[in-house]
Amino acid sequence: MSNTRTKSMNAALLGLFTAIIVVLQLMSYLIKIGTFNLSLVLIPIVLAAVMYGPKHASILGGVFGVIVVIASVAGLDGGGNVLFQSSPVLTTLVCLIKGIAAGFIAGVIANALKAKSLYAAVILAAVAAPVVNTGIFVLSMLLFFKDTLNAWANGTDLAYYIIVGLIGVNFIIEFVINVVLSPVVLSVTRALRKEIR
Repeated sequence: MSNTRTKSMNAALLGLFTAIIVVLQLMSYLIKIGTFNLSLVLIPIVLAAVMYGPKHASILGGVFGVIVVIASVAGLDGGGNVLFQSSPVLTTLVCLIKGIAAGFIAGVIANALKAKSLYAAVILAAVAAPVVNTGIFVLSMLLFFKDTLNAWANGTDLAYYIIVGLIGVNFIIEFVINVVLSPVVLSVTRALRKEIR
């Protein structure tokens, strides 16, 4: 296949991943577990990490962050809106950094492993993305939004609230879905790319 055609196909796939991220993130505001939204947006970020590396996965993570900021400003994300009202700049930075970092770290892991085992690369990238995304969020809450975090905990022990309320079932479900679906979607995407060629 010519270099131009490969670049065009890659650009088209990245555009498709961008559209999927926008749709999945907007859909996540309709799917709630407790007070938090269930997001599947990390799957296309992980796929980009495996297929294209950290640079493109970081860009898609940035797209994810921008959508979260817009949803927070618009009130679609209630918790995000509270944080944005408290500090628009910090909220924007946290949303962008956690998405970009999730894509970047997933891409670095995927690049390091895919020559040895593509499936190990995708599974470990799929593990890393939600851990980095949620880890940066929780750390940011503790560092910059502790008053809000205490208000959300409503008298509950803060460590218990973070583990059960903030991370809790939502993270576990996102984590499992990401780890299970990312390899499946990667297999389908690779098969489709071969068919197109």
